[in-house]
Amino acid sequence: MTETQTDTAAAGAAAPAEIVELFPEPSRPLSPDELLARYAPPRRSEPWLRVNFIQSVDGSATVDGLSGGLGGPADKAVFDTLRGVADVVLVGAGTARAEGYGALTVGERFVRWRRASGLPEHPAMALVSGRLDLDPASALFAEAPVRPLVFTVASAPADARARLAEVATVIDAGAERVDPSTVLRELAGRGLAQVLCEGGPSLFGELTAAGLVDELCLTTSPMLEGGSGRRIVSAPGEGSSPRDLELGLLLRSGSMLLARWVRPGAHGPDAGRPA
Repeated sequence: MTETQTDTAAAGAAAPAEIVELFPEPSRPLSPDELLARYAPPRRSEPWLRVNFIQSVDGSATVDGLSGGLGGPADKAVFDTLRGVADVVLVGAGTARAEGYGALTVGERFVRWRRASGLPEHPAMALVSGRLDLDPASALFAEAPVRPLVFTVASAPADARARLAEVATVIDAGAERVDPSTVLRELAGRGLAQVLCEGGPSLFGELTAAGLVDELCLTTSPMLEGGSGRRIVSAPGEGSSPRDLELGLLLRSGSMLLARWVRPGAHGPDAGRPA
């Protein structure tokens, strides 16, 4: 899921909405710590690609071109939690521009949790851009607490590469197109095993086509968009590559549903649950 970055300082605050678990164990409303436990990876060193999106009940990923119109307090609480437990947030450059991404930070509650878990205070940001059409003076780079990573292609413009290299680590991940397998391999090699992808649909499509997605966190907003909004995934070419998933977690806040869908047989369904 992508979400306009308008209040990073508030990230990690107590969930303002009542969130209850429906599956696998129906529960009372979850506390912020219980919500975190539902999403915390049980084995951090094991590479895991989690994708987060929101969609309307009729399948649109946006309202008026942005995802923010679909969200609400519960979705924001999960959004913040997913960032709080990630090693790195992976996003396409087009999505970062459209959604107004700023510096990637998490709130103080997550900072404390990350310190206690032996992690850096904030996750890293990784962007995918073939043309390197990114502003090195933007807050995304200039105010980043962790030096961002930018994955590009060998044929990317040399002048743009030189400008970004001053504020980010620029990594070639293909000759003419960014290879998603190379991206994940490079991240894992830097100790960034827990990857949270926030889109957009084209990057999600590339990752899905390559069979790399371990988990989809999908919020269903109780809204009929009824327009021309995109789906959460765009296939990179002709045809499709269906993948079976299992329901690992289902939460409800009012009429909004928040689910975790995981690869069959993967550790995802039991992630973070009490022993």
